[in-house]
Amino acid sequence: MLAVHNLEVVYEDVMLALRGASLSVPPDQIIAVLGANGAGKTSLLRAMTGLLDIHRGKIVRGHVSLDGQELDTTQAAGVVSSGVSQVMEGRRVFVEFSVEENLRVGAHTRGSSGLKEKYERIYEMFPVLADRRSARAGYLSGGEQQMLAIGRAMMAEPRYLLLDEPSLGLAPKIVEQIRDLIVTIKDAGTGVLLIEQNAAMALSIADHGYVIENGVTVMDAPAATLRSDSDIQEFYLGGTEERSLRDVKHYRRRKRWLS
Repeated sequence: MLAVHNLEVVYEDVMLALRGASLSVPPDQIIAVLGANGAGKTSLLRAMTGLLDIHRGKIVRGHVSLDGQELDTTQAAGVVSSGVSQVMEGRRVFVEFSVEENLRVGAHTRGSSGLKEKYERIYEMFPVLADRRSARAGYLSGGEQQMLAIGRAMMAEPRYLLLDEPSLGLAPKIVEQIRDLIVTIKDAGTGVLLIEQNAAMALSIADHGYVIENGVTVMDAPAATLRSDSDIQEFYLGGTEERSLRDVKHYRRRKRWLS
């Protein structure tokens, strides 16, 4: 199991971004993380994948563990080698590289052994990439680039895949395809941590969910429970997700979710 324990993160020794975030990702589930803009969701992923340092951030309390052992999050390559891969917000493909060259970058921690088989697994999962394997990534549509970003992360054969806003900027039909692909990845045995502003999509496929507010985990429940919760419906499923939960006078911090 991949787990975060009471994590606190600070940037430039001044700005506290996480103030006690905790969550668990079982190996066979999709875990959704909801939260308003600025709640600390991206900082959570950076802390889990060794990317805080390049953003001038650091963990000042708590830790990340994998199968009960503390994970060294000071080196991003080491995190990937341990079986944890991330797809960052905005896709971040290498636009001058071909599709196949982008995929090969994703396999760099695994070496060249079995590379052909890895390509074929990704092309089977993403047929559109197979058709465009020699095309420059910069010429792909937004949806195709998102598929490439996910495929690149899967080239490392991760046990856990962390996704940061995979539906951002995509047409509804493409969002449905991405949703179905996430389920396929989970069904194949990879645990998924899904950070997503599209709460309806995330909760429709998640097994469990967390809500982060102001850097703290404030809700923790099965996805079905969150879908039926009146606060979640109002602030995330009713079109008002941009409102910070802390600014809502009648928001109930129900501590029973944390017990």
